[in-house]
Amino acid sequence: MTKRSKRMQALRTKAESLGVLSLSQAVTELKGLESSLGKGVKPCKFDQTVEVAVRLGIDARQADQLVRGSIVLPHGIGKSQRVIVFAKGDAAAAAKAAGADAVGDKDLADKILKESWLDFDVAIASPDMMGVVGPLGRVLGPRGLMPSPRAGTVTQDVANAVKEYKAGKVEFRNDSGGNVHCVVGKLSFGEKELAENVDAFLQHINSLKPNAQKGVYVRNICLTSTMGPGIRVAL
Repeated sequence: MTKRSKRMQALRTKAESLGVLSLSQAVTELKGLESSLGKGVKPCKFDQTVEVAVRLGIDARQADQLVRGSIVLPHGIGKSQRVIVFAKGDAAAAAKAAGADAVGDKDLADKILKESWLDFDVAIASPDMMGVVGPLGRVLGPRGLMPSPRAGTVTQDVANAVKEYKAGKVEFRNDSGGNVHCVVGKLSFGEKELAENVDAFLQHINSLKPNAQKGVYVRNICLTSTMGPGIRVAL
């Protein structure tokens, strides 16, 4: 069993004592957790990422109950994402103008395959590049980096896709247990900004309820930071 640090023990005890809170209360408490530590317990020094986890009442084994997608959060995620684009001609020029970190076609694919280069957060491709991108599936797929029409990363309008991801667009998909995780910002965000990001994500999740899903759809919501425990949020 992994031994928890004094800091984590103290934070977990505090979080468990809070019970289930409204979204605004959960955000307030999450931002204040580090300051609640007693003497002799060192707080985390870096600006932690905030994530929301939603446990859904879906059967993740059924293809018609999967929940995945992407969303541009109102206030971004507090991080500049590294975006690469598979495109050529005018589309490549447009992607570069939109701020893509790297643009190419077979040369870019070869760099990933032959040099094991994965120094990026998002990969976008124009539809005519899928013949080049397809073989990368075994490398990018397990890392959640494979361009996909459903996620909006295979598109004719690569420039707009680049701008969206640079502005804070995030992708998500349920895991085998029916849980969905999504980054919603940084602890340094204001309470209003964080709450609005979380609310936007939750509304989007609700809009994606599969028709085949029966019973309670959203079963549990938890807000957490990189180095902190989860705080339960009321449904």
